[in-house]
Amino acid sequence: MSTETFLRKYWQKKPLLIRQAIPSMQPVLSREALFELAAQDDVESRLISQTSTRWRMQHGPIVNLPSTRKKQWTLLVQGVDLHDDRAADLLRQFRFIPDARLDDLMISYASDQGGVGAHFDSYDVFLLQVHGQRRWRIGAQQDLSLKAGLPLKVLENFTPEQEYVLDPGDMLYLPPHYAHEGVAVGECMTCSIGFRAPSWQELGQALLHYKEDTLELTGRYGDRGLKPTNKPAQINDDLFEKISTELQRISFSKDDLHIFLGEYLSSPKSSVIFDPLERTVTSKKFFGMLQKTGIKLHRKTRMLYRGKYLFVNGESFLVSGKDLACLKSLADQRFLRPESIVNASQDLIDSLNHWYNIGWLAALDN
Repeated sequence: MSTETFLRKYWQKKPLLIRQAIPSMQPVLSREALFELAAQDDVESRLISQTSTRWRMQHGPIVNLPSTRKKQWTLLVQGVDLHDDRAADLLRQFRFIPDARLDDLMISYASDQGGVGAHFDSYDVFLLQVHGQRRWRIGAQQDLSLKAGLPLKVLENFTPEQEYVLDPGDMLYLPPHYAHEGVAVGECMTCSIGFRAPSWQELGQALLHYKEDTLELTGRYGDRGLKPTNKPAQINDDLFEKISTELQRISFSKDDLHIFLGEYLSSPKSSVIFDPLERTVTSKKFFGMLQKTGIKLHRKTRMLYRGKYLFVNGESFLVSGKDLACLKSLADQRFLRPESIVNASQDLIDSLNHWYNIGWLAALDN
């Protein structure tokens, strides 16, 4: 099936099971490497365990895990693509969806019978089995009410309609709000490729926050010619109309929206930290490296563009001409070979050099 067919027939419409979507699939991380990642301070992780009567959830960093022989527990590690190149490469296979929508790759490790209960996600998700087996039950139910008093969101009345057992390489796509429950059949590992789907409320609040930093309303309220009043507690018409007129000057231009949206969508998560070089590389030495090896985006870097604007890790840049074409190519391909930088201006070389020094870029052969 082509990506065009998938997007037309299934995306945000209905589930799709793809047997052997990635043949000969192997885990991108070993069980031990995933456990070590969950113990790090800068990694978002959760440990979920279940008994016959209750659910428990512990947030990371998680140092002490149950025995792998113990049943009914699951370790969820978010943003594995930010910490491992193999996970980042796997996530990039889904770039037929725009980067502005692509979120992260989560790995779920589960002991036998482990799971997180019947639930739904507010976004599209691909569930790729990479080790062992997992049984999925899914349903397009309308009742999305949740059980009360639990540390995680579990559906109150789950009514499955279909059931599948996934082997390594099999993948299940689910559109938003499609109820599902996955239970490990023996020890297993599943990669979840999730997508960004901010609510309109989130976007509206973020836009207003952005506008705080750029808002300019000159002048100050005044009421020359004010007359005495016998209703001092009343907000009079003159005061109201003056203030209303001035505040209605607040507006959002196309440029405002371009810059806000680009900065918002390219911003890394709050847990993301870039490691600057211990010794900065001079522009001359950096240019020599460009000519020899080329460059690539660091796996943590988010880079988008729209029109004349480029957005990198929450910052916006106004670019034009050949430099813009070069940077658009870097954003789309996530790398630039030496021959692609031949006509770059000194300003662009200096910008790339700065991004390299602060950890946003890396040499292509690394």
